[in-house]
Amino acid sequence: MAVSVVGLVLFFVVYAVVHSLLASLGVKKWARQWLGPGTDRWYRLAYNLFAVISLLPILPLIVLLPDKTLYIVAPPWRWLMVGGQVLALIGLQQRCDQTDPWHFLGLSQLVARQSVGTGSLNVTGCYGWVRHPLYSFSILFLWLTPAMTVNLLTVFVLFTLYFYVGSIYEERRLLAEFGQAYREYQQRVPRLIPFPRSRPSLTPR
Repeated sequence: MAVSVVGLVLFFVVYAVVHSLLASLGVKKWARQWLGPGTDRWYRLAYNLFAVISLLPILPLIVLLPDKTLYIVAPPWRWLMVGGQVLALIGLQQRCDQTDPWHFLGLSQLVARQSVGTGSLNVTGCYGWVRHPLYSFSILFLWLTPAMTVNLLTVFVLFTLYFYVGSIYEERRLLAEFGQAYREYQQRVPRLIPFPRSRPSLTPR
């Protein structure tokens, strides 16, 4: 069992380090210098494809490595948890509706004649409750899984830590792009966990 946990951790650490480096402003700047300014047009798409393909091996690892069931939630609590997962998926859909999914995938940049920026700072809807709704809803979906094993628990903990660390890197980029406007947004809206008393009255910039 310990071998399974160590194997999953090692795989995920390597994935997270490489993924984070490729997402960093420094690597993007290096790619722009060596490959030309046109790099911005295809970098996001290439980055997303690499992220998905390189993560695929974790699925057979979860299944094939030795595992142990920790708990299985029985009805009616099971259905409440599944209902929470459905709400998390609806929240993810709302988040996608508020942003440009084609830009997120990297397709808008690919067809544009020049690189496309992230646009204006979005502070409405679910962005008025948390700064990273994509991560928040994803974490909620993971931890509402009604059946838990050692391998799943390991992966869920790693993903949760990765989402938190990823939000830090993402905020560095957003601060560089939006400056004081994003700094004020940080002070008014929580990072991942929504607190009703923290919800601001903000207008888009």
